[in-house]
Amino acid sequence: MISSEDLRFFDVLTKSASLAEAARKLDVTPPAVTQRLRALEARIGIRLIDRSGRKMSLTDEGALVASHGTIVAEAMEALSEALADRKKAISGHLRVAAPHGFGRLHVAPVVDAFAQAHPGVTVTLDLSDHPGAKLVESSDVTIHIGPPGPLNQIVTTLAPNRRILCASPGYLADAAPLQSPSDLMRHRCLVVRENDEDVTLWRFLHASRGPETVRIRPTMCSNDGVVVRDWALAGQGVAIRSEWNVAADLAAGRLKRVLPSWEVPAADVVAMLGTRFGRSARTTAFLALLRQSLSPAPWRRKTVR
Repeated sequence: MISSEDLRFFDVLTKSASLAEAARKLDVTPPAVTQRLRALEARIGIRLIDRSGRKMSLTDEGALVASHGTIVAEAMEALSEALADRKKAISGHLRVAAPHGFGRLHVAPVVDAFAQAHPGVTVTLDLSDHPGAKLVESSDVTIHIGPPGPLNQIVTTLAPNRRILCASPGYLADAAPLQSPSDLMRHRCLVVRENDEDVTLWRFLHASRGPETVRIRPTMCSNDGVVVRDWALAGQGVAIRSEWNVAADLAAGRLKRVLPSWEVPAADVVAMLGTRFGRSARTTAFLALLRQSLSPAPWRRKTVR
């Protein structure tokens, strides 16, 4: 009554927020998705999705089909992977998630090279600075900058990445002197708002004076790190940015490091692997290529002033 293609279709449907989103993922029109769903429900004689409200919701029977569909999909993917290993071939669909800026600059070119090297692989690259739990779990590889995620995830470090307090020479020339972290309370501070983190609490560590924490008052904030970097370049204030993002600006003198004897906690570039996909041949091959492209770290080839 239900084929493997039906289960794949329904899996995409249940992992989408709307029929329109499912249509985009399946590369068909929304009416085609609706028609296929109705045909499936008519064939098995059970309503699977309640579409009476604004959002789709699974009926009890729909939840049952979805759970069994996930089991079948995982079994089929594992079988395909095992057969590919027997052939020594890298094939299947690779799912990669990465932050917007870093993903465009350092991950997208590797995805391109990987796809050219392995014609039997298809790839999806999702760029999101705040990947949700579903995106992390459904991806083969999630590139993350900062502390790793949940303890049940496999995490591997790809490259070192410091975080640097910096500002433009023009801003520093006109602003009050900065001799210790506490002086930041009298300065214009630019912040990146991420998830629900407390971005107003800036932590520093000095080799001989120990740690110091400062509660700053943000003058300007954005959820886009590139925007905050551009504000710093424009002389709007002081910002904490990743080394990969500002190394070239520091080397060229467009930005200057502030309080160089005080270190900000590092945020290494790591790869989080879902337990489902952590050992697939395509994941291993992609990680090897990505690690090669980041060794040595491209931003470390610039001189930090």
